[in-house]
Amino acid sequence: MSNIVIATRESRLALWQAEHVQALLQEKGHTVSLLGLTTTGDQILDRSLSKVGGKGLFVKELELALEEGRADIAVHSLKDVPMDLPEGFALACVLEREDPRDALVSPRYDSLDALPQGAVVGTSSLRRVVLLRALRPDLRIEPLRGNLDTRLRKLDEGQYDAIVLAAAGLKRLGLESRIRVAFDPDTMLPAAGQGALGIEVRADRTDLIGLLGSLAHDGDWLSTTAERAVSRAMGGSCSMPLAAHARWQADGALRIDAAWGDPEGNAPLVKVHALAPAAGFAEAERVAGAH
Repeated sequence: MSNIVIATRESRLALWQAEHVQALLQEKGHTVSLLGLTTTGDQILDRSLSKVGGKGLFVKELELALEEGRADIAVHSLKDVPMDLPEGFALACVLEREDPRDALVSPRYDSLDALPQGAVVGTSSLRRVVLLRALRPDLRIEPLRGNLDTRLRKLDEGQYDAIVLAAAGLKRLGLESRIRVAFDPDTMLPAAGQGALGIEVRADRTDLIGLLGSLAHDGDWLSTTAERAVSRAMGGSCSMPLAAHARWQADGALRIDAAWGDPEGNAPLVKVHALAPAAGFAEAERVAGAH
């Protein structure tokens, strides 16, 4: 195949992810280049995603590049990809997952319990807001937007006592030392697809779909498919605080945990789980439907 062009956001983490896929494809003998794009989600930093259109704002410019033929594939953090892709697009594969957990980052405090009453914690994820409030209702949860480096800078400037980020991004950028503690998923349930990379293509690019299948991690693709099915069934979006996380059991069954709540704190947090064998995508989605 001639040169494969990867559409990517231009943040340091997004470029790491695109370069990771580039390296994997180059190892297979392909010529690969990057097309860096600034998305609407990158430009709007003064309002929460739930108020300006949701996570799809991080992918639509990349999809336009695919549609216009300026790029062949787009590399996304899977948790940023809407549960239902626009007509004409397909998820070609999900790569092996990095750590799916949330991480507490703080210059002074080594755990959530160590934070003093009324401490300021930064996050713009409604899911994290709901889960943090369930664990520590005394904390002040304040909005935090921007790319990973911007968020860390705001923390280091003293605007927050702690912030909560995805462990995967910190690890990918060599910033694992900033993690004070990675939350156990049973304590702080991750977002659907967190820590996983997905590659999107035009649905008619069967040549690319076949080629990219060799990069897929089947187990992680199945588990994230189940997570996304839960989120889809619940109407999950940036405006609905929903967590969904799937784990393979020793006997080969897939366990899916989900949680949702009210961002205003007017209703208790609800947690459910389902457990069943899941050897294929249809079965993984059926397990998700058992919620």
